[in-house]
Amino acid sequence: MRLLPSGPGALLVEVPSAADVIALREALTASAPEGVVELVPAARTLLVVVDPASLPVETAANWVRRVAESPDDARAAAASGSDGPAVVVEVDYRGDDLADTADLLGLSPEALVDRHVATEWRVAFIGFAPGFAYLMADDWPFDVPRLDVARTRVPAGAVGLAAGFSGAYPRESPGGWRLVGRTDATLWDPRADPPALLAPGRTVRFRAVGP
Repeated sequence: MRLLPSGPGALLVEVPSAADVIALREALTASAPEGVVELVPAARTLLVVVDPASLPVETAANWVRRVAESPDDARAAAASGSDGPAVVVEVDYRGDDLADTADLLGLSPEALVDRHVATEWRVAFIGFAPGFAYLMADDWPFDVPRLDVARTRVPAGAVGLAAGFSGAYPRESPGGWRLVGRTDATLWDPRADPPALLAPGRTVRFRAVGP
């Protein structure tokens, strides 16, 4: 773990993996002192934003180190549950890459869909586009290669796989993930409060619908 200053009211914590980010964020959330404004996760970093008037950055750094040095507490916090009830996302599993992706993984398309639906996903972080949630799961064993050539247009609602992640495109955009289905869920609405359907820490379950 490495701590880097990030302005007068924040520090950036670098850790080895996205799973470590999830565990550290949960542990810090459970023990956050007064003055912590926000914890912003990414693939291998966690930005700790504080109010320096009530929690100096040096004090926050000592708190982060103390929590990180208690790995059992971090794991227990990560396993204690997500930030709120599970979000159920309905998916029509007729994605353009479903058959090819299943073949790459040595599965039938039906088996890949069954595994995707049976998995309990967690939002690791938000990135790439507003409302695009990178989903991880301890029991998802597949490392799915991205497309050799990214699509210039991926439709809104497309559900895809890449590396160890799953995710759904909140709006039309380019993308190189392998598409296994599509959802009608509104993933990003700037008029809503909150605008994103999925937030870091939430549990997500997929439900198969349609033919």
